[in-house]
Amino acid sequence: MSNPTAKAQPTAPDITLGTTHDATKGIGEESLAPQQTRIMGRPSYFLAWFGGCVSIGTFAMGSSVVGTLNLVQATLAIAIGCFVIGIALAINGAAGYKYGIPFMVQARSAFGFAGTRIPGLVRAVPAVVWYGFQSWIGAGALNMVSATLFGFDNLIFYFITFQLLQIGLSVMGFQGIKWLENIGSGFILVSLTYMFYATVQRYGDELSANLLTMEGSWGMPFWGATMLFLGIYSTMMLNVSDYSREHKHGTGPGLLTTIYAMSILPCTLFMGLIGFMVSEATGTADPIQVFANAVDNTPLLMTTLLFIAFAQVTTNVLNNVVPPTYVLMDVFKLKFPIATVIVGLLAFATFPWKLVQPESAAGLQLFVQTYSAFLGPVFAILVVDYYIIRRRTLDLGKLYDETGPYQGVNYAALIATVVGIVSALTFSAVSWYASLIPAGITYYLLMQHWAPCQRFRS
Repeated sequence: MSNPTAKAQPTAPDITLGTTHDATKGIGEESLAPQQTRIMGRPSYFLAWFGGCVSIGTFAMGSSVVGTLNLVQATLAIAIGCFVIGIALAINGAAGYKYGIPFMVQARSAFGFAGTRIPGLVRAVPAVVWYGFQSWIGAGALNMVSATLFGFDNLIFYFITFQLLQIGLSVMGFQGIKWLENIGSGFILVSLTYMFYATVQRYGDELSANLLTMEGSWGMPFWGATMLFLGIYSTMMLNVSDYSREHKHGTGPGLLTTIYAMSILPCTLFMGLIGFMVSEATGTADPIQVFANAVDNTPLLMTTLLFIAFAQVTTNVLNNVVPPTYVLMDVFKLKFPIATVIVGLLAFATFPWKLVQPESAAGLQLFVQTYSAFLGPVFAILVVDYYIIRRRTLDLGKLYDETGPYQGVNYAALIATVVGIVSALTFSAVSWYASLIPAGITYYLLMQHWAPCQRFRS
């Protein structure tokens, strides 16, 4: 007898689950098809996440909780946030890891082919904003090096040049990302350790007097802080399948959780605490000015500033280029290189110089809380869809058949998203947490009992 899904299968390239393919993927050869060439083993995957998580946004989040938490509370808030991140990444990345599919394909079973544009947009906008913001920070670091060593001071020139450099690196795809992250991780670790040491040496007395003796809060401000630090990565929790599809088979859920959490924790802890301590001591939230004041030795200052610039590259190409690029590839059927160039150009339009003003830390805190309110419901829906509705079994033929049962929009997912957003905005300080249960339960009940969802339940 013929297989009724046979006609749909050619759109989903041949895939053999549980095997490792040794073929080499060419530069920039990225597509939305199921990934068969896995290029990252455990060490490489760990280092990619380590190098890609040096976010200046974490520095800003550390600055934003000054006055509400003491040093112990801030440290615990960061650690808890990273632990939650590790679990969330392992859970939502399971589909991409098993089937080799990216986020935009994974979301089709829950949202429908047309409906995926909504979570795609929700994921792409924060990525482009962070892309522009971190590029401006990196350009500022390069400009300070240039002004100090050569007397050439032109921030706009370095911003444009820096952005074009990142676009060029991004076009190389995951092969380029893999080597950039792996090679840069050692430099990042050493530099972060030194930056932390320099901060404590310069401001230690004042910090010990203020941060250890203040009472702080173990209530809502503390849990709100855990959400801020995980909120930086709530974007990546959504599209983690874009990365897990590159990881070779053979790693269990527990080890994957450990890889995620332990790769993210060091950078997040160092950057968050540096921002927290320096802002408490100086009132300054601009990391470039902070380290210019904290480091008296010119060669060490130049090294630190170059690290800041380099770290923005490793973070941007992994976290802020791939997600919107895949969205453009899915919606407009673009090739990977062309889509990365468009994303890089869009980052120019985010006006990142507005985000590094003295009052920017509070604005970035609101930004993280707001976009987390939109990302949390989508995360909950994807998890419920994969683990409860599909029982961890996906039909690749249907996921790649635009005229099949997943065509159009699944309104159950859209309604559940709205319910989750309303809940999140009602409790904005913990928006991501607050959105999960309402969105997940709403989606499950609609999928089980609402007739228009029948074709998506199959």
